[in-house]
Amino acid sequence: MAGAVPFTDNYQDHSTESGYQFEFFCERCGNGYKSPFKASMLGMGGKTAPALGGVFGGKLNEIGWSAGYLQDQSNSPAKDKALREAVEQVAPLFNQCHRCGQWVCKETCWNPEFNMCVTCAPKIEGEIAAAQSDARLQQVRDKTQQVDWTGDLNLERKQMAMCPQCGTEAPPSGKFCANCGAAITAPVTCSNCGTEAPRGTKFCPECGQKL
Repeated sequence: MAGAVPFTDNYQDHSTESGYQFEFFCERCGNGYKSPFKASMLGMGGKTAPALGGVFGGKLNEIGWSAGYLQDQSNSPAKDKALREAVEQVAPLFNQCHRCGQWVCKETCWNPEFNMCVTCAPKIEGEIAAAQSDARLQQVRDKTQQVDWTGDLNLERKQMAMCPQCGTEAPPSGKFCANCGAAITAPVTCSNCGTEAPRGTKFCPECGQKL
């Protein structure tokens, strides 16, 4: 069709009664590019309409020749022309990927080596960097798993007790709740012989094991 406007599914209309402006967006990263502002003759006429209405006794407003009406008139061949011109101005910043069909910005989301967007044809340098980062993190996890982080912990002893008054957790050596001051009565258990001792006891009364 003659006069058809390409790639207009990814734009916003910022036109006002003063003129036309459109912003086109990359369908991958969302970066926007605005076309230059173009003044509208209809918009300029809309600004003068109230004055003319006064000269002619308000007749212009009565018949609908208000600024709002003239702005509505911008949805016309004049606005279509402005959109086509905006497309021509912004088009060099975009390419359409013929694999996925998206219009993407050349600056960030286009892989010129394969003439496709970077979703369909990722740039190898970025993929290598991402793979290196993933491998480094995995190696950190693997090495961390090989370290004994519990050698100085007594995993058999009950490490926490609940305050009978308010339910706050208390450390094993605490005799009183740090939240409400109530006495913590739960005993501690010796990991060596299983003997229970009152909280706050430093050594097992049965075998001398440090609690």
